[in-house]
Amino acid sequence: MPETPRHVRIAIADDHQIFRDGLKRLLESEPGFEVVAEAADGIDAARIARDARPDVLLLDVAMPRMGGIETLADPGMGATRVILLTAAIEPPDLLRAVQSGVRGVVLKESATRQLIEGIHRVMDGKLLIGREIADDLAQAVRQSGGPRERPYGLTPREVEIVDAIAAGESNREIAARLSISLQTVKHHLTSIFDKTGTSTRLELALFAIRQGIVDAR
Repeated sequence: MPETPRHVRIAIADDHQIFRDGLKRLLESEPGFEVVAEAADGIDAARIARDARPDVLLLDVAMPRMGGIETLADPGMGATRVILLTAAIEPPDLLRAVQSGVRGVVLKESATRQLIEGIHRVMDGKLLIGREIADDLAQAVRQSGGPRERPYGLTPREVEIVDAIAAGESNREIAARLSISLQTVKHHLTSIFDKTGTSTRLELALFAIRQGIVDAR
């Protein structure tokens, strides 16, 4: 017997009516997806997050009255899972968004299937950052400052490796810079994933930013 699609209540905040209409049709073609509210600016986006309590809010960055990044700080956002859906985003804004608790960032030019799968991923408690902007996140982290230890049971060496991962370094680059073997890097990563509850390098980078392991000043 086929599984019943889970019901996902979605809100869209974008100042272009035509874009909202098209996105609503696409989303509601997915079994279980329902668009329950729409907004044309950040102030209304915070209101519908508070009043409609959607599971997921697709939030544009550039909107009148209040932009998407500023909207993230509004108390009305509550527990709504926010995915920034934007034409472009500057690395400092990307870092601010991640620090503010956004669950994902997707470029509008991305395929519809990527967004739909991303919504399911966010509903599963995971993070969503399109590959196109992962380098921008790494750049923003590199420019934000060095690591700062936090009480997650991480050793000083593990904190160094977390900082390197957040800065976009590969295992081989980390091994060469720290003068340790590739196998040792992998061993540390296994321990770090276990201690932080993350499972991918990208999730670890975002966790590090949010929890202050990477110090964004």
